[in-house]
Amino acid sequence: MRWRDATAALCLGLLWAVPARAQDIRAQDIRAQEPRRWATAWAGSVQGPYPVGNPSAQPDQSFAFPDPAEGARDQTLRLVLRPDVWGREARLRISNAFGTRPLTLDGVHAGLQLGAAALVPGTNRPVRFSGKDRITVPPGGEAWSDPVALPFAADPDLPLLAGRKLAVSLHVVGASGPMTWHAKALQTSYATAPGAGARGADEGEAAFLFSTASWFFLDALDMSVSVPTPVVVAFGDSITDGTASTMNGDDRWPDVLSRRLHAQLGNRVAVVNAGIGGNQVVGPASYDAQKPFPGGPSALSRLDRDVIGLSGVASVIWLEGINDFSRNGEASLEAVEAGMREGVARLRAGIPGVRVIGATLTSAKGSSSPAHGHPEQDEKRRGLNAFIRESGVFDGVVDFDAATLDPATGGLRPEMVPESTTGGKGDRLHPNRAGYVAMGSGIDLGVVLKGR
Repeated sequence: MRWRDATAALCLGLLWAVPARAQDIRAQDIRAQEPRRWATAWAGSVQGPYPVGNPSAQPDQSFAFPDPAEGARDQTLRLVLRPDVWGREARLRISNAFGTRPLTLDGVHAGLQLGAAALVPGTNRPVRFSGKDRITVPPGGEAWSDPVALPFAADPDLPLLAGRKLAVSLHVVGASGPMTWHAKALQTSYATAPGAGARGADEGEAAFLFSTASWFFLDALDMSVSVPTPVVVAFGDSITDGTASTMNGDDRWPDVLSRRLHAQLGNRVAVVNAGIGGNQVVGPASYDAQKPFPGGPSALSRLDRDVIGLSGVASVIWLEGINDFSRNGEASLEAVEAGMREGVARLRAGIPGVRVIGATLTSAKGSSSPAHGHPEQDEKRRGLNAFIRESGVFDGVVDFDAATLDPATGGLRPEMVPESTTGGKGDRLHPNRAGYVAMGSGIDLGVVLKGR
């Protein structure tokens, strides 16, 4: 009797298993037939050759990179980043924009971060370039990788993937020379010692002795998506880059906006950060690797690479101008207004149908920074805010000034001043976590993605 019961149970199990397996195969076939679209899921706008820039909470880099002129030398970087949308495949953009030598990389891998430099076992995957495991990028150039499958993201809509971080490992063959970088990552990444060789396949952290608060060479990550996925680009300076926000806390104002949009649209939208600390709309007049500027090339000169060249861009929120009016810039109000008109026109020509949102500048009044806080700067700031609100140049307006202004002093609200990165009293220029939460929470989502 027991034998007959067991046999019946086994047969019943097989009857259930066959249709289930068939359903799995059919689902895979359907996914294989879906047209691949790319949506940029992360960006780290490159700004110059290391060490020129404005990093935050940067550890001592002299052990990892003893000679900036030689850059990275036969060592592996493990760069940690948070994709804002997930897909079954990814591709990477490598930049040597500010290099003076050909950059050769091999042993490139991508895997799910477990913690620090360690990876979730079994998730690390090799990345190819035109089918090869090595790529040489000429000075001033860039290169996209082949698509790399991410089996752990087989169901990109899985809620447990939201907020998880990807670790991209790059082995620098020989000496890189001056390293193209994004200084202010506000995210800890890792590097092996010089001469340690290719360690990108390692899932453990033992080889990655040194930490950095910056990203090197990698400046964009795309994910494959099966349905249209609008990408929102936050474009600007240090207040978009996240100065004074929480280190590794993902609480810049674009991060806050991202979480609100995902709550509404799920894994069908992405917000990427194209801010650079110290950036200006119209300055500097010229920029090259031999004469770099800490704030990077002007917004106008980097539009093609940092916005138009990204995938799936639907909206751009532009917050910039305060550095143009600082003592490092000293541009006229008229010059910045003209620069914004030009930038908006170029965005619309380069991305048909894009929505360009103007964001009002937050106050720097009373700043402890010697370049900021003077009355002339505040007068120009208020003039540019009037232009952003009233000129009709933009498709919509985000009023960050109203979200952060203390009417009693004309500066930032007092609770938005103390720095959240390493502590301290703050500089009255950069909002802290409280300020960024107010900014991201005050954005009208219908203005950003009209009709969605």
